[in-house]
Amino acid sequence: MKERFCSVVFDRKKTLEKKGVGSVQIQIRLSHTVRKFVTVKSCTAMEWQKYSESMELKVLLREYEEICRSMHRYGEELTMENLNKHINPENEAVIDPKQGSFIDFMRDCIAQEQIDHDTRRQRLVSLRDVEAFGKIKTFADLTPANITDYDLYLRAKRKPNGEPFGSATIDNYHKRLHHYIMMAYQKELIDRDPYLAVKIKRGRNKERKPLLEQELVLLRDAEIKDRYLQRVRDLFVFAAYTGLAYIDVMSFDFETMTEKQDDIIYIDGKRTKTGSDFYTPILPPALAVLEKYNYELPRISNQKLNMYLHVLEKQLGIKKNISFHVARHTFATVVLSYNVPIDKVARMLGHKNIKTTQIYAKILKSSVQDQASRLVKMMM
Repeated sequence: MKERFCSVVFDRKKTLEKKGVGSVQIQIRLSHTVRKFVTVKSCTAMEWQKYSESMELKVLLREYEEICRSMHRYGEELTMENLNKHINPENEAVIDPKQGSFIDFMRDCIAQEQIDHDTRRQRLVSLRDVEAFGKIKTFADLTPANITDYDLYLRAKRKPNGEPFGSATIDNYHKRLHHYIMMAYQKELIDRDPYLAVKIKRGRNKERKPLLEQELVLLRDAEIKDRYLQRVRDLFVFAAYTGLAYIDVMSFDFETMTEKQDDIIYIDGKRTKTGSDFYTPILPPALAVLEKYNYELPRISNQKLNMYLHVLEKQLGIKKNISFHVARHTFATVVLSYNVPIDKVARMLGHKNIKTTQIYAKILKSSVQDQASRLVKMMM
């Protein structure tokens, strides 16, 4: 374990009882007998309880610690005289919290957030990407100019196959960075949101292409000999006939998340991604999947599922790019095609805003138009 040079002390001079406030100080250990105390602020006992856990104090402590470590690393003797060259000799803190590490702040937030494994992995990818960008290191680097440069950096990046990032991918990288910038703003580590002064060009997302019902039936009823591909297909079918997203399928528990009403079994749950409630029927094909696996679904990573779904689409001649999330889109369009009211579909999917559900209604309309065009051509 690395030796620590700095710590935080409160009310060292015992003024709290008499004056109602005590000093928050950073104690810097110069030797076994010599200490330097840097006063950060004065506060009441209640204020101290909140401030002791603040990111501002953590940033200050980390910066003083780094000064001492740098002096030690480069062989500079840790004396009061040498230390005062790096900090204010009048014992006042001169390190601006805004000069603290935004990268460390982002890393700490990710570690502390109550989020699922996939979300944490995505945010860590964004963290590494911001580090690789190189222009955003401290809170002071969170400027409109650097956000603009980060956007250009993302648009210049290439996937392993040489293709540029899609607009949805770029938007997601910005959303994740902006999330932590707003957290820093709320903690008063920065005094503005740099994104307010930047206009990020948002591309149009690719139109969702769910499976038509006949394509879903083809996939559902296909004779598949490979047991692993069977499990992949079965999980997709379960999602396509319940509307659950991947993370909710993986956390599905039949005993605790279902109820039976009038011979129909319903899933009564809460979406992992948004926390919104959903209530959806387990349609017969999904129920058949549950029965096949004795009501305990297989566990497969999202990456593996998507990879093997591409294998299945080629084997079955389905001319669409199938990912596991397509199952959720398929459920929405299929139930809408049976004239289920859109507000009921929103409840099944756990959409907080019905406008999200209306996207699927537009997709359904375009599918009807495609079929109508074919009918017209056949009748001419």
